[in-house]
Amino acid sequence: MSASPQDLLREAETRLERLAADAENGALDPAIALLVAALRDGGVIQAFGTGHSEAFAMEIAGRAGGLIPTNRIALRDIVLHGERTADVLTGSLEREPWVVDELMAVSPVTENDVFVIASNSGVNGSIVGVALWAKEHGHKVIAVTSLEHTARVEPKHPSGKRLSEIADVVIDNLAPYGDSTLQVTDTISAGAISSITAAFIAQLLTLGVARTLADAGEVPPMYISANIPGGDEHNSALEARYLDRLRRGA
Repeated sequence: MSASPQDLLREAETRLERLAADAENGALDPAIALLVAALRDGGVIQAFGTGHSEAFAMEIAGRAGGLIPTNRIALRDIVLHGERTADVLTGSLEREPWVVDELMAVSPVTENDVFVIASNSGVNGSIVGVALWAKEHGHKVIAVTSLEHTARVEPKHPSGKRLSEIADVVIDNLAPYGDSTLQVTDTISAGAISSITAAFIAQLLTLGVARTLADAGEVPPMYISANIPGGDEHNSALEARYLDRLRRGA
């Protein structure tokens, strides 16, 4: 039984190489096409994830080297922008279907926006609920999920649906059932991988959109680092085009 740093590196490399090869062969093209279409129509990319999958939304929205017309939706928004108090922000909130109506009521979504939703399991109430809300309101949905994991667990949303069954485009993050990749003992495993692959997928999507726009002779609306000269001015000028549609809170 082996669980060394090199073993974990190999697990990550194998999956990242597969994702890169799939992207080279056009596997992400349908998702990239939806994102490009939304931006050309004046839309914003709405990114959502809960738990560790919120890191995916952070990779999509509001970072250096990323697209400016992006917004991160987070469960805490029902406190920051709604009427709930902080005590509602428990670990079980992501499983609750009821949170969706309140969350979307305070989210700056407009008609041409596209949703990118990440969830390793793809079955929690808030995740499935937001995907259903997006579809019911005419938005395209891109899912990033573990197809192996989601197939082996029961949906927690009253609809009985999984994220992968709702989305227009599904991207497999290649994480195994249970997420961890290395056995430490007969009953204990470690080496969670979904955060690593999801971050890579987020960057592949961002790169794909930027390349598509550039190849068409358009200027991709990209952030540059705020920590280099002129960064703040460049970013603020482009953000201003979207007025109050982008949230860049802590």
